[in-house]
Amino acid sequence: MGRSAAQPPGGGDRKLIPVLKPEEAQRPYTVTELANEIRRELRPLTALLLKGEVSGMKRGTAGHYNFSIQDGLSRLDAVLFADDSRRVTTLPEDGQVFIFRGRVDFFGKTGRLSFIVDQVEFDDVGKLRARLEELKRRLELEGAFDPKRKRSLPFLPHNVALLTSPTGAVINDLQETIWDRYPNMGIVLYPVQVQGAGAPMSVTRALRRCNQEKVADVIVLARGGGSFEEMYAFNTELVARAILDSRLPVVTALGHTSDRTVADMVGDAECRTPTEAGARVVPKKADLLTSLRERRRRLEREVGRRLSREMDGLKSLRMRLLRLLTTLIQRPADRVARAQADLAKLSPVHQIERRELGLREQQRRLRAAVTLRLQVSRGRLAATGGQERIERALANRITEEARRLEGQRRRLVALSPESVLTRGYSITRDAATGVILRSAAQASVEQKVTIQLGSGTLGGRVEEVKA
Repeated sequence: MGRSAAQPPGGGDRKLIPVLKPEEAQRPYTVTELANEIRRELRPLTALLLKGEVSGMKRGTAGHYNFSIQDGLSRLDAVLFADDSRRVTTLPEDGQVFIFRGRVDFFGKTGRLSFIVDQVEFDDVGKLRARLEELKRRLELEGAFDPKRKRSLPFLPHNVALLTSPTGAVINDLQETIWDRYPNMGIVLYPVQVQGAGAPMSVTRALRRCNQEKVADVIVLARGGGSFEEMYAFNTELVARAILDSRLPVVTALGHTSDRTVADMVGDAECRTPTEAGARVVPKKADLLTSLRERRRRLEREVGRRLSREMDGLKSLRMRLLRLLTTLIQRPADRVARAQADLAKLSPVHQIERRELGLREQQRRLRAAVTLRLQVSRGRLAATGGQERIERALANRITEEARRLEGQRRRLVALSPESVLTRGYSITRDAATGVILRSAAQASVEQKVTIQLGSGTLGGRVEEVKA
């Protein structure tokens, strides 16, 4: 047997003293080696399902989402990478309970154990629907669903904005429907994510951009339908607020689902299919052209009838105007003629001529009376020679009266207006009424006048009045 203990010298009680064997020296792990070892041990923990409540949800600069999953007793850090977030149905929110699929991983740089999420499923749809109903109640109290608030769709937009996925049947159905109804209608596509965690923000940004660019007149927000979970982006308050804030009217076409989303309820018009939405926002060009042609025919007929009535009225009015104009022209002419006749009657020359005729008539009657008297008295005067004296005296008296009458005639002629006019004077009358203007105050600028001279008449217009 081999020796297991040394014998003490000097005898006596012997005690066994163990012999210590030096153990082999253990090499320490580096931190990185231990981290890698932990990761190797965790490899079986993949494709796990983990149920828990979300808390501390934050979005990183690279598009990753960091949060915690807890159940009241334990807490585990979790991360949802950007690529996986685009595939999940909805983005978890604080306080919600989900079932997460993923793997456990250890990050050596931070010394943290995290659950890497690649899929998210609702654990309690009933609770999620309760939160949705609470959102609907709040929006209804604000009047967001009131029909009076909704904007009217344009009758014929210049351009239609389509907010949908750039691939798939929805965009094709919309384009075909719109261009079939109105071949040269302008379409502006704003690609959006219609499903997944990033869908609410993608739709919100597209709505804001469409309103800022002001290219389109109406917006169609569309997707191809899906389950409650797949449609959840359109039940978020973020999308609802973006639709309410839109200056342009928004038409929703969110598939054949029987559940109305919040987006449908706050939108300005709701359609079940993209085809229905395309027909709602764009009229048929052929129908418009037919309607325009019919309206043009009705308008031409109505214009023809009105023109005929107006022409008849104009003819009647023309006849009345001609009669009135003739009357207006004739009346001043009649007044002028009467004034000229009255003036002629008052003319001294006329009066002299009339008085001359009267004197001649009186002379004739006087001569006849004298002749008669002479014939009667001739017999008595013949004896005394008185007849010759009487005839001589009568002749002298007649000559004297004739001489006096001629003098009066000359004086009247000299004082007559015609004689005055021949000396350089004139008579000014209003051309319209024939009234003599005796003062500058009776005239006005641009007034038409006639000026009677010693020989002839002038027509003119007043340029200046100095009263």
